[in-house]
Formats: sequence, structure tokens, C-alpha cells
Amino acid sequence: MSSRDIEGENPLYLPQAKVYDRSSALGPCILVSSDPLPSATAIGLEIARAGKIAFSGATTLAALKRDPETLVEYLFRENSFPTGAYLMTGTGIVPPDSFTLAAGDRIRITIDPIGTLENFVVQGGLPSSAGQTLVGR
Repeated sequence: MSSRDIEGENPLYLPQAKVYDRSSALGPCILVSSDPLPSATAIGLEIARAGKIAFSGATTLAALKRDPETLVEYLFRENSFPTGAYLMTGTGIVPPDSFTLAAGDRIRITIDPIGTLENFVVQGGLPSSAGQTLVGR
């Protein structure tokens, strides 16, 4: 998730807007495969507030501006990761500027061949794994 407060200050701050405690989740498991997911793979995002859907959106991997293989090539071009690395592209689904996450919001990201990652928005003081569950397929 991006911090709109930081991102809104200046477009050059986008990297800093994505690096703060609990800003991203990998889930309790990851899919490791030598075969890339098809570009038609659907991604769904749902944000619930007080038990009601406050925002939902969908896209596919085809919407990525660069294919994952190209992104990986650039990542490893000038960098080495002896213990591995995660390349996070985000969902590509962005709520309108008027929407702001609130403590207690439930965020569900679904990628059909993988499953659904569910997190709850928290404000400081909780362990980094608080509120995270994965519904696998």
C-alpha cells in the first residue's frame, strides 16, 4: 500500500510512500513456479469497512506496463541478492483520490490460481503479522 500523504507531496517521493512498517504483505505462503502466470490472470481487490464493501476493483496481469521477466531482468542487472529478493508490482488497482483507508478496514486481494490474501488496516503497536490471513486454493 502507498501512503497518499507522502506520495501527494511530490511524485518523486513514490518509493518512500511504499516503504513503511506493515506497508506490504507477502502472506503466510508464496507461489513458487518456473512457469509465469498467464497475462489473462485476474486480480481482484476488495476493501470492506464496517462489514460493507467500500471499494472494489479488478484488473489482469496484462495491464502491467512491463512484463515480469523484464522487471526481473532490470532488478538483477546491477544488483545481487545472495539470499533472494521479492519483486512487488502492486495490484494496479487504485481507489479514487477521495478514498482513504481507515483502521479496521479489511483488504482482500484475490489472484485465482493462488488464493486470497486478507489483511486488516492497523495503526502502530501491533506485531507485523497482526491481522494477516491467507485463504488458499
